[in-house]
Amino acid sequence: MTKRHASLPPDAEAGVDAFIEEVDERLSSDEDTCDVVQDTLVDLFGDRDAYERWQDGGDVTPAERVRLQGYDPCNATLESEYYAEKDEDRFQRSKHLQWLWRQFDATPMADNIEFALRFRQMLAEHLFEEVGEDCRFFKGITFTYGHNITVGDNVVVHDDVHLDDRGALEIGDRVSISDSAHVLSHDHDIVDQTEVKNYRTIIEDDARLTYDTLVRAGSKLGENSVVGAKAVVDGDVPAHHVAVGQPAKSVRVKPGWESEAAPVEDRLDRNKEERRIEYDLPEDLEVFDEFERDLNPPDTEE
Repeated sequence: MTKRHASLPPDAEAGVDAFIEEVDERLSSDEDTCDVVQDTLVDLFGDRDAYERWQDGGDVTPAERVRLQGYDPCNATLESEYYAEKDEDRFQRSKHLQWLWRQFDATPMADNIEFALRFRQMLAEHLFEEVGEDCRFFKGITFTYGHNITVGDNVVVHDDVHLDDRGALEIGDRVSISDSAHVLSHDHDIVDQTEVKNYRTIIEDDARLTYDTLVRAGSKLGENSVVGAKAVVDGDVPAHHVAVGQPAKSVRVKPGWESEAAPVEDRLDRNKEERRIEYDLPEDLEVFDEFERDLNPPDTEE
């Protein structure tokens, strides 16, 4: 093995346990989530004195006021706030929890691995649709919502990974997702990029995504498969196969699994339409198109 167990000193361990337990209990209660997130961030950033002075009507500079207001997720907007097809009720709570996750990663404590992994595991249990035991979520992970993600046991997601759950993501047991990977669940129309199609993207048990991989919406990584560094997956990687390239294709079967795996094909099967997630938009929706392009093709002379 190339790793060893590491632990905190007893006093630090007790402090970490007490803090995580307190936040977990508050998030599990009927207390307003905004209040929990705000209090937690004020203390993590060491701003309690300034915050209470501001709350008591004391003088603060415009910069201080913006900073102090920003601890409350109700005073923040996320990109996903603009997505018209989202479940508004679920989004309100997931937005607050996602804000806590992102802002926690901006604190010095986010680099204290033993503390940070346990804190994010606790947050994932409130944010994700489902999360298993003993997962390891490293720094800089981002989501579209969070609430459309299911994760199995013993999953590791490394630094700066984007998990796009505008559609839905299903991640099995013992999956490993390396640094800078992007796993997508939505596509934009090639002509009208404001038209969005959502899909279910699946990563089965024991699959491994290596550095800087891109998994396109509606793809499936089969059990025990491997995706090579910087590959672009647009289709289904068969179980036990190794896929590399842009676009990715299977180049071999993992040694020892030849009797279990399907033969290597020239290209990956694409079954994304089987995983399409339909949605309805409100009839009174006021559409926002930031591009305001004329999408009609030019007239051509015969």
